[in-house]
Amino acid sequence: MATILSGKAVAEALHQRLARQMQTLAAAGVTPTLAILRVGERPDDLAYERGAAKRCEKLGVAVRRVTLAADCAQEELMSAIRAVNEDAGIHGCLLLRPLPAGLDERAACEALRPEKDVDCVTGASLARVFTGRGAGYPPCTAQACLEILDHYGCVLDGQRVTVVGRSLVIGKPAAMLLLARNATVTVCHTHTMDLAAECRRADVLIAAAGKAGAIGPECVSHGQIIIDVGIHVTEDGGMCGDVDYPAVEPLAGAITPVPGGVGAVTSTVLAGHVIRAAADAAGIAL
Repeated sequence: MATILSGKAVAEALHQRLARQMQTLAAAGVTPTLAILRVGERPDDLAYERGAAKRCEKLGVAVRRVTLAADCAQEELMSAIRAVNEDAGIHGCLLLRPLPAGLDERAACEALRPEKDVDCVTGASLARVFTGRGAGYPPCTAQACLEILDHYGCVLDGQRVTVVGRSLVIGKPAAMLLLARNATVTVCHTHTMDLAAECRRADVLIAAAGKAGAIGPECVSHGQIIIDVGIHVTEDGGMCGDVDYPAVEPLAGAITPVPGGVGAVTSTVLAGHVIRAAADAAGIAL
């Protein structure tokens, strides 16, 4: 039986660290504030917004909701982003994506000031992930993977890590964060020859394929640490990940559940980015 890497335990430990940082900011009269910018009412956007707001408010991070109609004009969206940029009382902005068809998502993302980009939607933030220089923060989900590995004492230095998925949202940024920790990283994708063999070679396997059950037992070697980033709704209304959990769990050394794994940590990482942004804006060392 694999060790279950509970995201709830990681989130609570991270919450305690962030609560101490909040005390430092409160003593200086600083209230970290997150703007959540949502266009339309997609159910998954609403669910993420609720989770992010709940975690932030639990820590004392203020939340301002900025909502636009799904059929809003591009200029209306750009105006809302400019208002966020110009408001010194807002330290971070979460732009919920994907945006409705007809809107220029790239232009909207690039309009956000990198120092307020707490979920890595701008090119400048991505540049920081790849180079270690500049403003911005890594994607919350990618960082959540490392928070889990760190919490459970996984040493990354010199370890073989395979990331299945090459998106700019999770796969590539996660690979860069792992490289910065001296892991030996392999990135796999839909054109990888013999994906199963590449996965089995890893000490740590991060599944970010975006396809339910994409990682089966043929991809796993005994004792591996498996981080499952995927979140999918099943036909019966339940949830599953990119990993075929019932088939893989008996082989793994440790594995994150879905739900209750990476997703449980992501919103806490987001709150941490807002707290850091507020501290940086005020010139306060945490």
